[in-house]
Amino acid sequence: MHSIGKTLTFTLVSIRKMHQKIRIIKKIKLRTDALIQVIFLGGRRVVVMLALQLILKRGLQSGVLEGIPTLFPHSPFPSANNRITKISLEQLRPLQRLETLDLSNNSIVDIKADSFPALPLKNLIMNNNRVSTLETGCFVNLSSTLQILRLNRNRLSTIPAKIFQLPNLQHLELNRNRVRRVEGLTFHGLHALRSLKIQRNGISRLMDGAFWGLSNMEVLQLDYNNLTEVSKGWLYGLLTLQQLHLGHNAISRIKPDAWEFCQKLSELDISSNHLTRLEESSFVGLSLLDELHIGNNRVSFIADGAFRGLSHLQMLDLQNNEISWTIEDMNGPFSALDKLRKLFLQGNQILDLQINIIIRLSQLHLNTSSLLCDCQLKWFPLWVAEQAFLPYVNASCAHPLMLKGKSVFTVKQEDFVCDDFPKPQITVQPETQSAIKSTNVTFVCSAASSSDSPMTFAWKKDNEVLNDAEIHNQAHLRAQGGGQGRETEVTEYTTTLQLRSVEFTSEGKYQCVISNHFGSSYSTKAKLTVNMLPSFTKMPMDLSIRAGATARLECAAVGHPSPQIAWQKDGGTDFPAARERRMHVMPEDDVFFIVDVKTEDIGLYSCTAQNTAGAISANATLIVLETPSFLRPLMDRTVAKGETAVLQCIAGGSPSPRLNWTKDDSPLVVTERHFFAAGNQLLIIVDAAEGDAGKYTCEMSNTLGTQRGNVRLAVLPNPNCDVGVGASGGVGSDEDGWTTVGIVIIAVVCCVVGTSLVWVVIIYHTRRRNEDCSVTNTDETNLPADIPSYLSSQGTLADRQDGYVPSESGSGNHQFMASSMSGFYMQSKDMNGRRAALSLEMHGDFYVMNMCIISANCTLSIFLYVLFHLNTYWNSGHRSPALPLPRTHQLSPQERQHVRRTLRGFHRLLQQIYIFLNCSLLSIFP
Repeated sequence: MHSIGKTLTFTLVSIRKMHQKIRIIKKIKLRTDALIQVIFLGGRRVVVMLALQLILKRGLQSGVLEGIPTLFPHSPFPSANNRITKISLEQLRPLQRLETLDLSNNSIVDIKADSFPALPLKNLIMNNNRVSTLETGCFVNLSSTLQILRLNRNRLSTIPAKIFQLPNLQHLELNRNRVRRVEGLTFHGLHALRSLKIQRNGISRLMDGAFWGLSNMEVLQLDYNNLTEVSKGWLYGLLTLQQLHLGHNAISRIKPDAWEFCQKLSELDISSNHLTRLEESSFVGLSLLDELHIGNNRVSFIADGAFRGLSHLQMLDLQNNEISWTIEDMNGPFSALDKLRKLFLQGNQILDLQINIIIRLSQLHLNTSSLLCDCQLKWFPLWVAEQAFLPYVNASCAHPLMLKGKSVFTVKQEDFVCDDFPKPQITVQPETQSAIKSTNVTFVCSAASSSDSPMTFAWKKDNEVLNDAEIHNQAHLRAQGGGQGRETEVTEYTTTLQLRSVEFTSEGKYQCVISNHFGSSYSTKAKLTVNMLPSFTKMPMDLSIRAGATARLECAAVGHPSPQIAWQKDGGTDFPAARERRMHVMPEDDVFFIVDVKTEDIGLYSCTAQNTAGAISANATLIVLETPSFLRPLMDRTVAKGETAVLQCIAGGSPSPRLNWTKDDSPLVVTERHFFAAGNQLLIIVDAAEGDAGKYTCEMSNTLGTQRGNVRLAVLPNPNCDVGVGASGGVGSDEDGWTTVGIVIIAVVCCVVGTSLVWVVIIYHTRRRNEDCSVTNTDETNLPADIPSYLSSQGTLADRQDGYVPSESGSGNHQFMASSMSGFYMQSKDMNGRRAALSLEMHGDFYVMNMCIISANCTLSIFLYVLFHLNTYWNSGHRSPALPLPRTHQLSPQERQHVRRTLRGFHRLLQQIYIFLNCSLLSIFP
């Protein structure tokens, strides 16, 4: 240890004794090894409080210590500005109440694992040393108490992972070191850390998870480094971060979703970097952000949605950038900043201001000398004065010439006029369009100006200038009416943007910007959509599969926009597999599944791909393979000799099976009496003989297998005998039965025809008899020689030529005026004779009706007889003994039931008619 001096002179401040105070002002001298003494006065312990600041100033901070001296237990212990090169565990051990240790401005080169004893140290300051190495566990003995650690201005080049096992540390400073890279989990274990400063290190790389574990971090300062981008990888885990300082780096890009884990940020500083663009995703997720500093960059492009979502932003610093057009365009990105109160725009070439953008501000910082001072800017100086922004705003006019160079605050209100419009005004807006890929698209935009200032044209796509676009510009003069009958010449400019063979990358929002010396005009944004017809990348193929397996059809298509895939079966949407929940569609795999396929799934499946450009379709046939099977059981047959026998073999299977017949295990020869029908499913034997009896075998086969079945045919020698109910379920002869039915039908028809003839004859004779009868008066008859035809029973009164006058007496006699050669004469007529004639005529009609009813009654009786036996036959399944009919074994039970119901209904109807006719007959002839 260097010698500090033999003695140190200090002032004794006070001596505290138990329950009493003694003030002593005295000059005393002590040696360096006895800086503080414990004095006992009168057997009581007295603590001497020395003038510690004077001692530390003249002694410990004198710059002559080369090691930590052995001292008494004391709370603060600064030993800065010395030559200490090593931290000694033994020298610090006696300081059991030490809370602050300042070892700044020394020559310590490393911190070893045994440097610090277990002390109640809260603040450790080691700034401006030569520390280059941190050994594992160097701070382990301070883990329970240390809260502040400062290692600024050292020579640390790497920070070992998990080196800081200090769960109570709240503030860590590592400024002005030589760290170039921060690995993942470097700060793991600092759960209570609230602020971390790593400024001026030259850090160029932050690995993923570099700050993971800092779950209570609030402030992170990374200024003056060499970071080039912001990504969510190294921000992972900073869920409580509120302030992030990234100024004076080389950041040129903010990755999408960079702020996913930092959504509680309230202040973000990215000033003095290399940003040129602010995309729509640049600040997504920062809904709680209050302050945003983007000054001193090279920002020339701000997407419309760049600030969307910053609903709490109150201060925005955009000074010294290149974004004048963003401020001038009233439809720009600032329209979403409803709570913006402070806006810094110094250093931007702003030619115009929109009132709807800045009217809400409570503080505006602006300096520009390019304003167009016309009537549209008249509001600005008054508003700035009302808001007390004059100290922060420096704005002067560039037009008109009479106001050029003057401050807007010195221009009179009446001088803000719009006599002309030197600034271009948009007259034709570009239109939104849709186009097919590889076609040409044209956007047209026009503007007018009264100034002859040179005009520049630009087209923007998604707010970015198209430098290499094909643009055609033209101008022409036109007259425009002015005030007081004056006409002024206006120059109209038209700019055309030609997009040839557009691709999907051509989609976006296009805007034209027409500028001159007095300002710029911005058109509305026209959207271009590029479509492409769908085209298949995977097409369904024809598929043959066994029943019960899983059918898999693939279909995928590309297009723009992405096409929708839809399936159809046989041109419709009725899928048996869908109703039975056997169908599955997996859009992500472009696969259509049918599990446990069945024969009803057979069909034509169509895959349709459709988007706004059009639709295409592709077809595939699904064939379900199934082993042959009998759809109906084979039934033995018994026929009479001479009858026709039909043997059935109804086959099913996929593909359709081939059928082959054999008789008694020998090939069946086709003859005139033996032939096949319905694809060999019916074997027909005409005029059956006894030699046709035997065992017939039906063999069906396809690619999946073979099935056989036997049918036995019995031929009876006597065709008229009744055979008991056999396996077929019927008896007797089919042909004989149908003959009997035919005889019955013929008899009924003959009966009806005969009855009709009788009706005709009766009606004829009745009419003849009525014509021969005349009307006779019982009292007196006076008729002329010629009796007019109207007096006959067949004549009518409407056709006669005589006048008819009713008698005035109101009796039953009438007077007729008969015509003669000498004129008309009156003729009377008795009504009783007329009544007799009418009665006779009515008798004839009743007679005819009676005969009709009797004939119909007979006919209905025959029908009822037939229906009775038919009904009995169908109900019992046997032939009626009185009415032989054919067997019914070939009909299914459902068919037989339907026939029985029909006959039963018809029988009831005829019974009702029969009863009605008989009742009518009795009422006429009681």
